[in-house]
Amino acid sequence: MASGDVSVTIDGGIARLVLSNPERRNAISSGMWHALAAFAADAARRTDVRVALIRGEGTLAFSGGADISDFSAARSDASGAQTYDELVESACAAIEGLGCPTVALLRGACVGAGAALAASCDIRIAADDAFLAIPAARLGLGYDPRGVARLVRAYGSHAARQLFFTAERLPARRAFEMGALDHLATPEEVDALADKIAARIAENAPLTLKAAKLSIRAAEGVGGGVLTEARHLTQVANASADYREGRLAFAEKRAPRFTGS
Repeated sequence: MASGDVSVTIDGGIARLVLSNPERRNAISSGMWHALAAFAADAARRTDVRVALIRGEGTLAFSGGADISDFSAARSDASGAQTYDELVESACAAIEGLGCPTVALLRGACVGAGAALAASCDIRIAADDAFLAIPAARLGLGYDPRGVARLVRAYGSHAARQLFFTAERLPARRAFEMGALDHLATPEEVDALADKIAARIAENAPLTLKAAKLSIRAAEGVGGGVLTEARHLTQVANASADYREGRLAFAEKRAPRFTGS
């Protein structure tokens, strides 16, 4: 029977999500995929979430992949596989499409669906003893092309080829050198680094961040009217109270106090 949970705490503009399924190295169950999508829907309506930080419980794994205890029922044939892929894609797209920036903190194993979830985040910070892996070719399963495209956008085509073709572990240091990871730190320092980066993001103007994120996604080739929305939100930011506050704070040589309006 599938298990696991996604806990969410919000403080200081930072939403901290913890993938919790320690008996299975934080493997992501169907219920956890639904919880991730539900968080994204809720965060879109909130004004107190300026950045989301996602990590796995403990230090052994960000996530060991999809919870295979789901597979016998949910992914036992082609039809079930397609339905399950839709669930995973829906959750990853929801996290990727969050208006606020997202940060993945990787410790230990980041495998399969865990690597897909990390690819859905804007920034990836890893302990130098972590690793990425996509074992699809060892399981014989077909990987959703939308997921492949996301991995290429996030990790780059060279790292994606390495992950898919060899199905071997890609050590964090090598992944960092290939541009698949944004920051690397020792296991002792990585938590503090992730907190520091998340706090720095949370201090900044939310409308500017959202407009910039949309513009970056449009530049990456994500369609669906993203560029039009980015242009609109850029205009909203330029007419906002936050823009006036930013100019005033600069003139007064103090830290700005942004409200997202």
